[in-house]
Amino acid sequence: MIYEYKIQTGKRGFYSITEEVKEAVAQSGAREGICVVFCPHTTAAITINENCDPDVVHDLTVASDTSFPDKRDFRHMEGNSAAHMKSSVFGASEVFIIENGKLVFGTWQGIYFAEFDGPRTRHYYVKIIAG
Repeated sequence: MIYEYKIQTGKRGFYSITEEVKEAVAQSGAREGICVVFCPHTTAAITINENCDPDVVHDLTVASDTSFPDKRDFRHMEGNSAAHMKSSVFGASEVFIIENGKLVFGTWQGIYFAEFDGPRTRHYYVKIIAG
């Protein structure tokens, strides 16, 4: 089964989707397997990072903006070339292990939907593959 979620984003930022993904795993009833979280947008991404200190997601935003600034000589007519680059670097999906009906995480890890070109109404998908 595939679970579809909608998220309303601001201009830029990282939005925790950890609880929604945990809920999908619980609803699936899978005890063992993998969970794939996929973003179908070319100016957004899915990533794993620290979920305890909110300064980490602030720093991720600052670092990605510094690494991929908007430039006048970009040719993409929509004016969001930097967002496309960030999306490519962060990636469209993440895969998680399911063990004993729960996602396997490191101590501080959480799942984030990364918005690089909002505000937008976005979607992401969660696919559970039981083993």
